[in-house]
Amino acid sequence: MNIIDIICKKRDGGKLTRDEIEFFVKGYTEGTIPDYQASALLMAIFFQKMDKEETFLLAEAMRVSGDVIDLSDIKGIKVDKHSTGGVGDKTTLVVAPLAAACGIPIAKMSGRGLGFTGGTVDKLESIPGFRTALEPEEFLGQVNTIGISVIGQTAHITPADKKIYALRDVTGTVENLSLISSSIMSKKLAAGSDAIVLDVKCGDGAFMKTFEDACALGKTMCEIGESAGKKTVAVITDMSQPLGNAVGNSLEVIEAIETLKGNGPEDITELSIRLAGVMIFVGGKASSPEEGQAMAKAALEDGRGLEKLAAFIKAQGGNPEVINDYSLFPQAQISTEVTADADGFVEEIKAERIGLASQHTGAGRQSKEDAVDLSAGIYVKKKVGDQVSRGEVIAVVYGNDEQKAATGAEEAKKAFRIGNSPVEKPVLIKEILGL
Repeated sequence: MNIIDIICKKRDGGKLTRDEIEFFVKGYTEGTIPDYQASALLMAIFFQKMDKEETFLLAEAMRVSGDVIDLSDIKGIKVDKHSTGGVGDKTTLVVAPLAAACGIPIAKMSGRGLGFTGGTVDKLESIPGFRTALEPEEFLGQVNTIGISVIGQTAHITPADKKIYALRDVTGTVENLSLISSSIMSKKLAAGSDAIVLDVKCGDGAFMKTFEDACALGKTMCEIGESAGKKTVAVITDMSQPLGNAVGNSLEVIEAIETLKGNGPEDITELSIRLAGVMIFVGGKASSPEEGQAMAKAALEDGRGLEKLAAFIKAQGGNPEVINDYSLFPQAQISTEVTADADGFVEEIKAERIGLASQHTGAGRQSKEDAVDLSAGIYVKKKVGDQVSRGEVIAVVYGNDEQKAATGAEEAKKAFRIGNSPVEKPVLIKEILGL
């Protein structure tokens, strides 16, 4: 088989076979196909696109390029949850304990963040003592014992995707539906769960800016999951403004705890219950998503979700006292208030600007080598639709570097648009695909 023939075939609009896709993925991962030929094929795919079967075959080839996690020793239907990312998205920290409290085994691998704030692993590491690296036996044993474990992603999962994504990033071939969906789903399939619930964000702070693009991505990922024999559901959700109020690692963990105490922001609470409800349903513990949602709501209201979070923290070496004593988290030395310039109503909060502002504080990374300030971030005090008065505090910026905090506050102020007329709050959950 010849890579030049494969490049020319796709360049001319042909459909690639399983053997051709596997030849490319294996060859590029092992280094026998050079960057310039891989780039040419990726550009051909970018313009000529892939059909449903090709997209699945690409995801499958990347899935088996490294370690594939075997969760068969865990009792029950394992359900994974993945978000395409957004500003203030700490739902895993609420959803996973709620679903686990309702009998769904959660054996989840999460990544570090590159961008606005840290990933789930960074957030968890703001808890004193918390370990995100566990031996496989400990990981599986913990899920069987308490029903939940979240660890950092092993370096040996989908090495092909890591290498191909890095090349896409520098060759202008990121924004292709087949390449995006196969990248995400190869990792999810390699992680070994029986069912997958996807939170696909759309709006200013999301990768997919429009509802139509988010639905297309969700549909394609569901097709890949179903082709692999995994029940897969995509929930299309709003990311036109930050999710919840807290943006930043320890700030978001605290907000997740408050949510499990019943004191969380309306949007985080609603989304967490809905996502957990879908997970409980696809995990076979409820006869419908609605019943699953009612079970998740009950687990939040009676405190079982909070108890599960505390047990999870303790099992992974963290100090469970953080549940009641937030001073145990890393503490920012500087806080800067952002105030409204006029009376009126919040018409818009650009999520991407808030994300950039949090990155300026030190809460996120610009490169993988950057250290994250776990105490830094932004607390958004007003949301879209809220009434404000001139001089009222609309956000607070936290950090440990005066210049970084000042830059973050300046950027955060630009995110808010205040108008004279009342506006409706955005619809949070826009569509559910795959049920």
